[in-house]
Amino acid sequence: MAGVGPQRKGLLLICDGLGDRPVDGLGGATPLEAAKTPVLDALAAAGACGLMFPIAPGVVAGSDTSHLSILGYNPREYYTGRGPYECAGIDMEVREGDVCFRVNFSTLWVGDPRYADPEYDPATGTLSATVRDRRAGRIEHGTDQLAAAINGIEIDGVQVLFKESVAHRAGLILRAPGLGHLVSDTDPHANNEPLWVAKGEDEASQRAAVVLNKFVAKSYELLKDHPVNLARAAEGKLPANVALPRGVGTAPSVSGFDAANHVKSACIVETGLIRGIGVYLGMDIVDVPGATGGLDSDLGAMAGAIIKALEDHTFVLCNMKGPDIAGHDSDAPAKVKIIERIDAAARLIVDAGISDLVVAATGDHSTPIERGEHGGDAVPFLLSGPGVKSDAVVAFGEGPCGTGALGAFCGSAVMPMMTNLMNVQPKYGA
Repeated sequence: MAGVGPQRKGLLLICDGLGDRPVDGLGGATPLEAAKTPVLDALAAAGACGLMFPIAPGVVAGSDTSHLSILGYNPREYYTGRGPYECAGIDMEVREGDVCFRVNFSTLWVGDPRYADPEYDPATGTLSATVRDRRAGRIEHGTDQLAAAINGIEIDGVQVLFKESVAHRAGLILRAPGLGHLVSDTDPHANNEPLWVAKGEDEASQRAAVVLNKFVAKSYELLKDHPVNLARAAEGKLPANVALPRGVGTAPSVSGFDAANHVKSACIVETGLIRGIGVYLGMDIVDVPGATGGLDSDLGAMAGAIIKALEDHTFVLCNMKGPDIAGHDSDAPAKVKIIERIDAAARLIVDAGISDLVVAATGDHSTPIERGEHGGDAVPFLLSGPGVKSDAVVAFGEGPCGTGALGAFCGSAVMPMMTNLMNVQPKYGA
């Protein structure tokens, strides 16, 4: 076993979208600073704190690229796009050459005089329409039936593989020889905007783009009168009447996390994206019933799963999604509340009395209330456990952590800091 001294275990708790900026409605505090977090505050007081830039100062990180960086994989080298992680994370088989996308079930405007009804152009294979809601009212039920209506179709000799994920999310694989992956999105990334027409950067990618545009049109045809959507309309809910792909990528070449860090790892997360990263890195995946990826997620069950996993694993990665959801909704009270629920879950872990545990708690990026989207701000970071020399910080928040002994650093430093304290990191050099 590499390293010298008592072998310790590690928990990396990533609160998705945790970081924020001062919020007027919270008296100029951030949601984390406004939240009552006695457990995280105690860990900060007992440990050392700082501010982390997930990739580099000012870089607006995605959850995928930030997790890769924090786990020791330079995203500029290893990131091929979000799609393959989403697909692998929901147990779709991603083969070499597959072109993969993340997908939103979304709502197109239909029957409103302000917007033209969706119209298909057979000459170009494109659908003209305006997106009403990119998340279809945050649909939670029936997406398995919607996905079944799409999965397995064939377009221009290309096999279409489609599977639902959590809430409004899904994964799409286009499979055929000679498809390129340099394809733009069809999702306009904003409500009340026209659909984008996918384009390819080379001949092989243009073929994939043509198929992608036809897929969007076909998804509308298959979903607009689907029984799930008719029932939703009858209940006054938005229909999930189209599938919008984005985040194209191909199978990445990343592996060997345990060997690189001298650990036996487990991955306990709520979304297909981060689960997919765990799959590619070779982590043991622990699925938790009730971990929905929403604000209603059973965080206590996740804490219990962490405690159980640490019995036979030496490292656990846990991502709790809620703060990011509230940040995207620009809902400061909801972000405060979910942070307080995370703190309550942390109490269960602390009370388990795992004496040899090194804990790092942070965010994977900021999702400021004022933006409703990811930001390039630094996120608070605490490192606590045996071997950690405490600094003067007594509360976990953006302001207090900015005065901590760890200073400001990039995400690539997280695993070396943890494995050093876990006494499993070999010496670098003679």
